This record gives sequence, C-alpha cells and structure tokens, in this order.
Amino acid sequence: MTVNRRDALGMMAGGMMAGGGIAGPALAAGSRVASSAAAAPFTADWNSLTQGYHAPDWYRDAKFGIWAHWSAQCVPEEGDWYARNMYLQGSRANKAHVAKYGHPSDVGYLEVVGKWHAEKWQPERLLDLYVAAGAKYFVALAGHHDNVDTFASAHHDWNTLRVGPKRDIIGTWERAARARGLRFGVSNHGAHAWHWLQTAYGYDPEGPRAGQRYDASRLTTADGRGTWWQGLDPQALYTGRTMPLPDGVRTIAEAEAIHARTDELWVEDAPAAQAAFVRNWALRCRDLLDRYRPDLIYFDDYGLPFGQTGLEIAAHFYNASRGWSDGRLEAVINAKMMPAERRMGLVEDVERGGKDHIETYPWQTDTCLGNWHYDRALYERDGYKSAATIIHTLCDVVSKNGNLLLSVPMRGDGTIDEKEEAILTEIAGWMHLNGAAIYGTRPWRIHAEGPTKPASGMFAENGPKSPYTGRDVRYVRSGDDVHALVMGWPADGIARLTLFATGSIIGRGSVARITLAGDTTPLAFRRTGQALEVTLPPARRHAIGVALVLSGTGLTEGSLVSQPT
Repeated sequence: MTVNRRDALGMMAGGMMAGGGIAGPALAAGSRVASSAAAAPFTADWNSLTQGYHAPDWYRDAKFGIWAHWSAQCVPEEGDWYARNMYLQGSRANKAHVAKYGHPSDVGYLEVVGKWHAEKWQPERLLDLYVAAGAKYFVALAGHHDNVDTFASAHHDWNTLRVGPKRDIIGTWERAARARGLRFGVSNHGAHAWHWLQTAYGYDPEGPRAGQRYDASRLTTADGRGTWWQGLDPQALYTGRTMPLPDGVRTIAEAEAIHARTDELWVEDAPAAQAAFVRNWALRCRDLLDRYRPDLIYFDDYGLPFGQTGLEIAAHFYNASRGWSDGRLEAVINAKMMPAERRMGLVEDVERGGKDHIETYPWQTDTCLGNWHYDRALYERDGYKSAATIIHTLCDVVSKNGNLLLSVPMRGDGTIDEKEEAILTEIAGWMHLNGAAIYGTRPWRIHAEGPTKPASGMFAENGPKSPYTGRDVRYVRSGDDVHALVMGWPADGIARLTLFATGSIIGRGSVARITLAGDTTPLAFRRTGQALEVTLPPARRHAIGVALVLSGTGLTEGSLVSQPT
C-alpha cells in the first residue's frame, strides 16, 4: 500500500507482505520467553494479536506520558524533518543549512550528526520535571527517519555511542526513568528512512550549483579517513540510492512534484531492492527490545512496519514481555491508522488529533508543545501550546478511553527552554490538585457536554490556545463515582452539569455527595430541572478548570465496559 502521509489519511494501513522479512517462528519465540499456562504464545499474524492481546492495566491507569523526541535534527533548531528538507532547494531547512553550515553538496546531514554533542543534557533533572508534571510513563526516541540509532545498536554503526553524543541515550534514559518509578517506552521511526532520505541523492535544480549532486551521491567510507566519522560508511546512513532525483530537472517546482509522487509517499511496505534494509531494520528493532526491555514501543507507521516483518516483531515483543514479567503481558505497541478489526491487537495512536466518541479499545494521542524537533522561531514567537491546551486535551482524550503522550522539544545540547519549563510547572500545579480524577479512570456512559466540539482524526488538533470554557465538561468514572472534569472556571463560581438535571436519563442515579478531587470536604449543590449546580470554593479557583467527584448510588450503572473480554 502507498499513501501520502498527510493527504490520504482516510486510507487504512494493511498488513502487506514485505520482501526480506525475517523468519516468523524464530522471531516470535524469543530467547527469553517463558511459557504461560494461561495463554498460548503469540504468532506473527493478526488473528493471534487481536485474540490474545489486552492493553495492560498500568497503561490504562497511567493516562499521561511525556516523550523526548530528540535527535541530531534538533541541533539546527529549524523544526521538523530537517534531515530530509535540507536537501529540498528553497525550503526553510535548505536556506538555513546553506546559511549556517554550507551547501549540501559540500556539507550534508552527516556533518549535522557530528555537531550533536548533548553537552548540557541532564536526564535526571528533566525526568524530575516530568514526574512533577504528572507523567506516569516516559518515551524516548530510539531512531528517527534520519537513520541514526540512539542506543548501543549491534546492527547499525551509525549510533550515538559512535557518533554525535557518544553516549547510550536510550540506556541512560531507561535507567533514570525506572529509578523514578516511570514505565519506559521507546519510539522507532526508522522504517521510513529508505525513502525519506532519498532527497540526499538529489541536487539543486536552479541557481549557481544547479545539477551538482548532494553529498550522499559521492561519499564513501574512504572519504572519512582522518575525519570524525572515520571507518563509517555514509551509504549505511543515507540508505543507498533507491529513487534519486533524475537528471535534467531544471525547476524547483518540477523537483517538488517528483518528490511528492516518489520519496515523500508514506509507504509501509518496501520494494524488493530494499530487502536488506528491511532485514537490518528488524534486527535493530529486536536488538532494541531485547537490550532495554521497554514497556512500550511506538511505531511511526500506518499499521505495523513492513507488513509481515512488523507482525514478527510484535509477536516477539508480546511473548518476550511475558517472559520479563512472570507470565503477564505488560507490553504496549502504538501504531497509527488502524482499521477497526485490528485495534484490539495493539494500542492505536492518533497523531496530533483525537476521536469524537468513546473508543471501545484503549488508544492514544501524541502531540507536542511545539514542533517535534526543536524550533527556535516557534520559541521566539511564543508559539507553544499553553498548559490549558494540554490539560484540556488530556481531559478530552481520557473521557474517550485514551491516553495523552506529550513531546517536550529538546535543544541539541540536551536542554529544554524556560518557556517549556514554565508550561510544565503550570501543568504540574493543576495535576497536583486534580490528577486524582484522571489516573485509573475508565469511560462513563457518555463522555462530554458543552458547546466545544474538538475536531477528530489525524492532524486535527486545536491550536496553541484552548477553546474550552467552564461550560465544557468531560466525564469519567472510578469505582462507583463519576468525575466531572470542568474545563474552565465558571464566571459566577457555579459549575452546571446539565447531564445530571433531575429526570435526566443519562445522569440517572442519586447524587449524595460532591467533593473536589483529592479533597474530602463536601461542596454545596442542588439538582434542578436544568442542571446539577455545584458551588465551587473561591480558594480553589483555577483558570484551567477543576475536577469534581460525584458520589451516590446508581451513578455508574450502564457505563461502557471497554476492552471486552
């Protein structure tokens, strides 16, 4: 299947067979897999995954995770897709690269990798900030489309122990995260490197250097003699020529059209000529899983990478998780654009978007304070999402049986900026007061009331400022209680829950007591034919909103039983 990543989001990812897959039974078995009397081992097929998998309770209870989406592409501070776009003449990244480093025929992405030093990275300090902000799991980028592994990779020399920071980034994050009681995840974006980096084999169609191929077209291992990358093969980084820009292109517009219909297409299979790349990707991914034993792996793919090969990796991860966890399946796999019949086999991820209903199976949205890779211009124009936007997104997603994974962009030196820290501090303040109404909850009968209807689907999120008000409420349940997440502070200090008006067939049941999350002091309330009116204490006024706990009898009967068994 071939789709454009952002222009054909309605197409669902299939389970295509890819050339060069590794042997299914051997991969699915795993060297450290323990047998379980309660469940048969997973096999590399969708039937096995969908019938045998249930999202673990740790993940369903956690609700909120933070992500370090950190690679050498953060060094230029020019935002997303730098390694690809720096080779597209006239693009923002291309102009910045020429100004900062030189022409890509002379100074390519390879040299940007060499400039990544992470000299100010303090992972323990960052994780302390993330724990304070309420995160219950942490995810670290193990390899982006730029084809650099950030771990002690046994099957790829272009890894951060040999290049860039000269450190095991994943191993360092993993130890620090677990020491703080966080579940640990990794993200793997590398299945797209084989086509995504083909721009490095192109050239300027216009201008004084028109027709001169970029660095990937000429560099060999021999060229590294006496340099920082001595002994490394540049073609192993750039993935080799697959679909380079043809000779004779003379305009930027023509080049852009060619890229759009070739190397920019978001494909989940691979041509036969890339069989070696698929095999190597699988070995690297399995090495990542076996070496660090993560609780979660995020695939930046529509479905599982490379069809059958991805199924083999999934079966191996699930079986291995049982071996690591005394027979319990504690693993989570995130993938995107999952058709309904496959969503029970993993945890679907909706990038920068959401859903308009309570999803039967647990799911996740991932978003970012700014751009995925650090963007200086966004920082300078105050373009980050507000703490209110993040909290309101969390409330909305949780009410629909989802989790929120938030990326906090990192600079190349390993730091985050003071504006990001301020946002995290504001999130921490709200979560300290109201987090008890978020963690460990499950969907209620209906998820929402109020005038604001967020868009659903991929790349459909709201902008930096939240549109919600105190009239918008999101509902979840915990035990016999209902939690009402009020998305703002009502002007008169009275929260009105219209779903609990007397006689409402949705808010049926008896309300005997209402408190604030984390506080046992009862609040004054009255139930009318229009709404359940709750008087909020002025001392707890918070512009982002407040979480109410409704206790009584019959309030949760008939709630959605999600993730059916």
